[in-house]
Amino acid sequence: MPKLTFFNLPDHKRKILIEAAEKEFIRVPLFEASIANIIKMAGIPRGSFYQYFEDKEDLYFYLLEEKLKVSKRHFITLLEKHNGDIIDAMQEMYLHFLVAMPDEEEHTFLKNAMLYTTNKVENSFTNMFEANHDNDYMKEIMELVDKRRLNMKEDKELLHIFKIVSAIAFHNFIEKSLKGLSDEEAMKQFTIRMNLIKHGIYKSE
Repeated sequence: MPKLTFFNLPDHKRKILIEAAEKEFIRVPLFEASIANIIKMAGIPRGSFYQYFEDKEDLYFYLLEEKLKVSKRHFITLLEKHNGDIIDAMQEMYLHFLVAMPDEEEHTFLKNAMLYTTNKVENSFTNMFEANHDNDYMKEIMELVDKRRLNMKEDKELLHIFKIVSAIAFHNFIEKSLKGLSDEEAMKQFTIRMNLIKHGIYKSE
């Protein structure tokens, strides 16, 4: 989490630093990124960087969380569009991420995050639906989801459903990138997996 001194910076100085960091994390994944490159592009001394962030990981995960906030709001819109159907909303969100994301640099940033994943990166994605992560967001989600369609007895089970669905989406994208699957192939696999979740892997008796 950034230090208070970062948030106290004038908007234009924060923007310059963030843009420099994004360029570096788009160029290379986190473990190869250089603070020296970031501060050079931002035009700040190294000492100033450490007044704003603990290290490059601190800056990186701040950027990742900010980008995921946009995805969270988009998911709300899709839930409304699909009348509370979690699976249909997640499938359209995944399709958007694969083929409809207009910003190539944004796509590369997230691709680097997933390809060079760590537990902390994976948690950033799957924790989008943690109850204690953003109570207002989860309250809105809970109100939008059509629970009549779900095989669940209490609301807390919904969190497990979200965890399963988001984990499948996360690993599906990694698989796409590692195997060089086309968008169509990746979407086909994701749809199969989502349908198995939606309809169950056991036959009805």
